[in-house]
Amino acid sequence: MSIWKQSTDLDRLNGWSANTMMETLGIRITAVGDDWLQGTMPVDHRTHQPYGLLHGGASVVLAETLGSTAAMLTLDPARELAVGLDINANHIRGMRGGTVTGTARMLHLGRTTQVWEIRIESEEGALVCISRITMAVIAARTMGPR
Repeated sequence: MSIWKQSTDLDRLNGWSANTMMETLGIRITAVGDDWLQGTMPVDHRTHQPYGLLHGGASVVLAETLGSTAAMLTLDPARELAVGLDINANHIRGMRGGTVTGTARMLHLGRTTQVWEIRIESEEGALVCISRITMAVIAARTMGPR
């Protein structure tokens, strides 16, 4: 049974990233299941640190993008929104090129908080980063327009 309260149309979801850091880094939402969300990010000059490896901060951007998007999809945006409260990441393996894929899965869907785990893997399926994000659920009226 699906946990989503909003449309999970990929064109719509990727449209949210227009003119943002996600667009700059090449992050794309690629698949949605009943209780998970998946996206990709290239490992290239946009996401490298000075040693030519995937920047840990870029991995965190991918994790936060997936966790935040997933959290919003579980809410009625006319009534409530999700905002990041805390994120952590353990960087397990370095990468120099290719594409990483992150998968966000819900650990807790509460009335005022949500917790999501995001696994970021290489094209070969090797774990690159594991992240957990805690989202605060707030009333929609507390946020202004973008």
